[in-house]
Amino acid sequence: QVQLVESGGGLVQAGGSLRLSCAASGRTFSTRAMGWFRQAPGKEREFVTGISWNGGTTYAVDSVKGRFTISRDNAKNEVYLQMNSLKPEDTAVYYCAVARDGSVTRLPWEYDYWGQGTQVTVSS
Repeated sequence: QVQLVESGGGLVQAGGSLRLSCAASGRTFSTRAMGWFRQAPGKEREFVTGISWNGGTTYAVDSVKGRFTISRDNAKNEVYLQMNSLKPEDTAVYYCAVARDGSVTRLPWEYDYWGQGTQVTVSS
């Protein structure tokens, strides 16, 4: 059974940093792209950033460019999200997801597996 488990969320002051981790089990995803999405209260889930199967290509939305960095460790079947210079508008539940193939995509319907999410709260 495939499982994605996020960790590393929490409460942080504006300007602070957090590092999210997502551990996959049940199968290897070394040939698949992975991504991070987030959902704020009352809003739809949105794509944040993604990484190709080998880490060679990454893509992030403008609102997090220069602040968030995605990386992966295929040997550990894990993906990470380093979040710096956090803002109150980054407050959301963050989800990791595994894409259907190896290319980065921001489209949620092109992701097969999803974690349960981890809460990130940024206070002003």
